[in-house]
This record gives sequence, structure tokens and C-alpha cells, in this order.
Amino acid sequence: MPDCLVLAGPTDEIYSPAALDLLTEVERERAARFLKEAHRRDFVAAHLLVRRCAARVTGVPEEELTLLQHCDRCGPGHGRPSLAEFPELGVSLSHTGGYVCAAAGPGRIGVDAERVPGGPFEESLAAQALSPAERALVADNESLIRLWVRKEALIKRGELALDGLRSADLSALPLDGAGDGRRRLEWEGRHLLEWRTASGVTVSVVTDRPATFGLFPGSRVEEDL
Repeated sequence: MPDCLVLAGPTDEIYSPAALDLLTEVERERAARFLKEAHRRDFVAAHLLVRRCAARVTGVPEEELTLLQHCDRCGPGHGRPSLAEFPELGVSLSHTGGYVCAAAGPGRIGVDAERVPGGPFEESLAAQALSPAERALVADNESLIRLWVRKEALIKRGELALDGLRSADLSALPLDGAGDGRRRLEWEGRHLLEWRTASGVTVSVVTDRPATFGLFPGSRVEEDL
């Protein structure tokens, strides 16, 4: 089995109405609850893309993979995802306003993508998410969201909780941008793959093994970096 694979791109590039046929009944019910069509398309595209990642990694066609999510509080459809056919394989997905990202591979995996908000500095988010050392370094929403997606990715790996965000201190990692491409970092034995799109989305992927960014047929994702 290869190392972790990451796929990402604009929702419109990935979404297909036929993708609904690949989703489970629980996923289709969740998709139907979205009030806005754009949000529903983001959800469907992300759930398609994570299957596409897993198919590349396992060699099993995406239509034969079953994505499961279960939360002890909310029940089916929420919580850390897994594949029924490959329960030991790490999978993760994220979507935000027209952009989706997914990853699959050995070990624990977390992916988060968020748009950098315009306007005044998000003081309330900083108070919720940043350790004292991080807060001393952060002066704008760009840096704040960079830390936020890293911590959200750690949550999706199952090693951090929302009420413990301030306990994770990532101040040793750089906060400047990755330039015109993707950046690889290491932090306490974890591997990070990060980038920011030209459309304003910041992404962080945290894995046990180094991750490879892949392309799929017809992909124009490089144009968005």
C-alpha cells in the first residue's frame, strides 16, 4: 500500500449528479438536508473525492467502497469517517465554500480546509483556538486560519477536541505562506502538507506518513494554487 494520497480541487470540477449513486442512504439523507444547493454540492463532492482517494490507494473501484461515519452523541452520519471494506485505512475529508479536499492512507489522517475571512481580526476565534504563545504571534486572519486548519486536522485525526484547542501549542511551526505551491512540515512525529489557493482557501493535511498530492483526469487544481 502506498503512502497517503491527497486530492483536492474546486467543487464544480469534482461534483457530478451521478456521485449520489455512490453515497450511502445516510449520506444522501444528510445531503438532502442542506438548505443551499452550493453547500449540498460541496458535501457530495467531498464524499465522492474521499472514495476516489481510497480507490487510488487500495486499487478497489470507488463504487465498491462504503464510507461510514458514527458519532456517539449524534449517531450515524457524523464523526470520524472510515471505510467498511478497509477499516484500518485512514480517511478524511473537508469542504468549504466551493472547494473540497480528501486524503486516504495508512495511519491516522486529518484534513481541514477553510476560507480566510475578510474584515476585522476574528478575536473570538483566536480566544477559542490559540494558546498564549500562538496568540502572541498572530496578528491577522491569515495566520489565525492557518493555525485553525492545523488544529481541525488534529481533531479529525482523533487526537484533539474542540474544547482543548488552546492546549495544543503549534507556535513552533511557521505562520508565513507557502508561496506558490505546497509546503511540507513536520511536528512532533507528524507530517503536514499545506497550501493556500488563489481563491483564498487554506488547507492542512496531517498524517503519520508523508502525503503525496495527486491529480485526477481533467484536474485544473494546479491553476488554483
